[in-house]
Amino acid sequence: MKPLIVLLSIFAICLLTTKVIYGNYEFALSGRIAMSVMLLFTAAAHFAFNKGMAMMLPAFVPYKTQIVYLTGIIEIIGALGLFFPEIQILTGWLLIVFFILILPANIYAALHHIDYQKGNSDGNSPAYLWFRIPLQVLFILWVYFSAVKH
Repeated sequence: MKPLIVLLSIFAICLLTTKVIYGNYEFALSGRIAMSVMLLFTAAAHFAFNKGMAMMLPAFVPYKTQIVYLTGIIEIIGALGLFFPEIQILTGWLLIVFFILILPANIYAALHHIDYQKGNSDGNSPAYLWFRIPLQVLFILWVYFSAVKH
C-alpha cells in the first residue's frame, strides 16, 4: 500500500507542478518521476528489510539475500534510466519484465503471509497481501504508458 501512496502522491504533485511551470499537464513526465520515486522508495526496503524480503522467495531459490540486494540495485538503475531519453523505452520494457519476474515472489508472500518488514510469517490479512498482485499490474501499465508509449 505504501508504494501506491508514494506513486499517486508524487504523481499528483508533479502534475500540478508541470501545470504551473509548463502551462499544461505533463502526464508522461509526471508518471516517470512518480515511478522513479516509488522505485527508489521500494529499493530502500530491499536494503532495510533484506531478511524479510528474502523470506518472500521459496526455499529452493539459492542466494536469497544477494537476490534481494540485486533487485534493489535493479530498481535504482530503473529509476534512473527513466530519465535518459536514449534508454527510456528500453528501461520501460526492462522494468515491465522485472515486474513480471518478481510477481511470483509477491504471490509466494501472499500465500505464506510474509511480513517483509518484521521478517516473519505474521503478515497482514490475506486481502492486503493479495492486493500486491494487481498492484504489480498497475506498475506494469504505469511504466508502459509513461515510459514506453508516451
